[in-house]
Amino acid sequence: MNLDNYKQSLTELKNTLQTRIAAISKDKTRADSPISADFAEQAVDLENNEVLDALDTQEREELKLILQSLKKIDEGTFGKCVSCGDEIGDKRLQAVPYAQNCITCQE
Repeated sequence: MNLDNYKQSLTELKNTLQTRIAAISKDKTRADSPISADFAEQAVDLENNEVLDALDTQEREELKLILQSLKKIDEGTFGKCVSCGDEIGDKRLQAVPYAQNCITCQE
């Protein structure tokens, strides 16, 4: 297991997610445009906010897992299943570098 590769991959994912979260936040606060006076347009904006909230929650949860994985690399515990303690397979970590469980426990 090459920890440097995983650390680089996780750091790139972290940076991408932080950029996405910032963009979502900007969209939610309407930093670029004021709220429309048209009620139909406001209804659409509210629906969009629900989607943005869901995306924000999902992105923040993924970021949390990435930060935990980076911490585990520093602590020397990266790649161990949090449920059973066994090693998480390289194929799984290559697909999902922030995986917390081995494939058996995940299923």
